[in-house]
Amino acid sequence: MDGVTTALDLEAGLMPIERAYAEAAAAGRPLHYGFSASWGAARAQVLAGIEPDAGFDSGLAVLGNPSWQRSSSPKELAAWLSLVDGELAAGALGVGVLLGYAPDTDPGEFLALARLAKEAGAPTYTHVRELVEVNPETPVDGSAEIAIVAGETGAAMHHCHVNSTSGHQIERVLAALEAGRSAGSRVTVEAYPYGAGSTGIGAAFLSPERLKMKGLSPSSVIMLETGERISDEGRLLQVRAADPGAPCILEFLDETSPHDLGLLHQALAFPDAIVASDALPVYWKNGTSESTEWPLPPGGATHPRTSGTYAKTLRLMVRESKAWTWLEAFRRCSYLPARVLDEVAPGALAKGRLNVGADADIVVLDPHAITDAATYFDPTRPSVGVRHLFVSGVPVVTDGNLRTDAFPGKPLRGEPR
Repeated sequence: MDGVTTALDLEAGLMPIERAYAEAAAAGRPLHYGFSASWGAARAQVLAGIEPDAGFDSGLAVLGNPSWQRSSSPKELAAWLSLVDGELAAGALGVGVLLGYAPDTDPGEFLALARLAKEAGAPTYTHVRELVEVNPETPVDGSAEIAIVAGETGAAMHHCHVNSTSGHQIERVLAALEAGRSAGSRVTVEAYPYGAGSTGIGAAFLSPERLKMKGLSPSSVIMLETGERISDEGRLLQVRAADPGAPCILEFLDETSPHDLGLLHQALAFPDAIVASDALPVYWKNGTSESTEWPLPPGGATHPRTSGTYAKTLRLMVRESKAWTWLEAFRRCSYLPARVLDEVAPGALAKGRLNVGADADIVVLDPHAITDAATYFDPTRPSVGVRHLFVSGVPVVTDGNLRTDAFPGKPLRGEPR
């Protein structure tokens, strides 16, 4: 109901890729789908002996396991690079790199991965490591690293959710990225229109020490499934140890503050910045994270960006601030995202545009009514204003109503080699 026709897992990726695609096809999807190769899963398999199962929740749980977060030996590096290369050969849409979840790893490993990606003709999608303002002891500034490595290798490198990894340093980060792009670095950027992010509570950057470095406190963290706002450092350590994969929300900007809201607008307005949701599954208290019911069962917990990213962006950037025209909004929400994939996925060439021969993936919306409805307290409330949605020419939304019997989604894959 947010106007999306293709949903891709690129920042984290899944492994093994063949299983991920097979399970999605067997389940049936209303939207097109695709996955990147998982840098984190490949490292976890080699460094920690953790066998990947192509599951999102199991992958989230691994994030808090420190055994895969160390630097690799030369033998280990060669082993997990080989796994990633095999996933690219099988049709992964590039490489998802959760570098911010293993922020102290040797920068040489990221450089080696970029060289592999360049050789394979595949992009990378990176959650960058910490900024030097946040952690002066970081091996390298996260945003500077991606621009430098892209320039050195020629790889196409995508900077995931620059709004959340940059926080109050967004002006400096965007200036560094623009300087890198002007010098020839192939760096693309994305942002989402919220001042809070979401991940597993065991993430390295949610430790008490690293929260302090960001100028945040344990109370900036809210557990998704229970709604608990973490009271103090002791409680934070307790929940991180009990269930590292438990989903949570991290407040990094105050959307009620004109200054912080201005920073968020800067991230979205950056030239050619792509709109991306960084969506999470919906979790219910009975332990499930999937449902085919519509409307969704009550009590589902997730980040509101899962339901409202695109409608909120259109409301903020077109209708309210008039920072974008409608054409510019569609370019950033549809055309530019598809172009990131052009070199790795031949099927992307038919997406993001309306012309003869293009895929019939079309959203029809009311420009006066389109708006988000999801909130942090009611995160699954559908957006308003999408009148019709076609996926491969098949109506998925008709007259504002979701068709629960429509599963026209097809896989978007890299070219196997």
